[in-house]
Amino acid sequence: MQYDALKTFVTLVEVKNFTKTAEILLMSQPSVSLHIKNLEKEFQTKLFERSPKYLKVTPTGEILYDCAVQMITLYEQTRQNILEHHHAIKGDLKIGASFTIGEYILPPLLLELQTTHPDLALQVTIGNTEEVVESVRRYQVDIGLIEGQTNDKEISVHPFMEDELFVVSSAKHPLANKDKVPMKDLQNQAWITREIGSGTREYLDHVIRSNALKVGTLLTISSNQAIKETVINGMGLTLLSKCVIERDIQAGNLSAITLEKEVFKRTLSYVYSPIMKEKQNVKTFIQALNKKYPFHEEEQDK
Repeated sequence: MQYDALKTFVTLVEVKNFTKTAEILLMSQPSVSLHIKNLEKEFQTKLFERSPKYLKVTPTGEILYDCAVQMITLYEQTRQNILEHHHAIKGDLKIGASFTIGEYILPPLLLELQTTHPDLALQVTIGNTEEVVESVRRYQVDIGLIEGQTNDKEISVHPFMEDELFVVSSAKHPLANKDKVPMKDLQNQAWITREIGSGTREYLDHVIRSNALKVGTLLTISSNQAIKETVINGMGLTLLSKCVIERDIQAGNLSAITLEKEVFKRTLSYVYSPIMKEKQNVKTFIQALNKKYPFHEEEQDK
């Protein structure tokens, strides 16, 4: 198996630049070119269309890319399993997490993992739900944590926590002073929300559709913190997870609007590719996750 050549090829496909590939892999540019040349010779095909202005992978290059990612993953998993057979839990664990989970729910778990398994090198990538699912599918992370839904048939999805969301306003908003707010009072309001692909945005869209709400204005921001700051400044309402707004509500910066006969709940899930199921570090993470956040399926129906 030409592991080094395949690693070079995959990196080049992803960054589309010989110089950057050499820098990432700590090798010379001629070595990058040689690896690609050897692969093209072995597979008897052209892997890239090249010009001074662009580098484009060919159709056969696309085929090799998908297979190469899987081969590299299998190789590294095998090496990791052998290492774990002889030693304690150690090596890399790559985690993908959606923003709400990565910024507010995951950190305490990371601390516990680092304390319990000091030789475990944790790497966390934060993105929206769609980005996390794609990272899992492409084996860029070992396991992902998402707050939205996915219909991707290539990955395994497991709930781990119930999350409650609240409509939130500034402390000076007219709705903030009411004990109970009827859904009709949310008509024609200005909303600040996350980008398409975010689990929180997906849930807000569901609330708007299912209650036939008319939106006054819609401002999209790809950051929970920036959304909170915008709402604090009185620019409208938002829908955010309880864990995101707790401190700001306690400080009096934000106000959670209590709606009549409405409670917003969703299920947070961990996702992984079946190829990762037996990886010891993934098993360790799932055990720690389920211990910290015990979850039962019937909780969804409460």
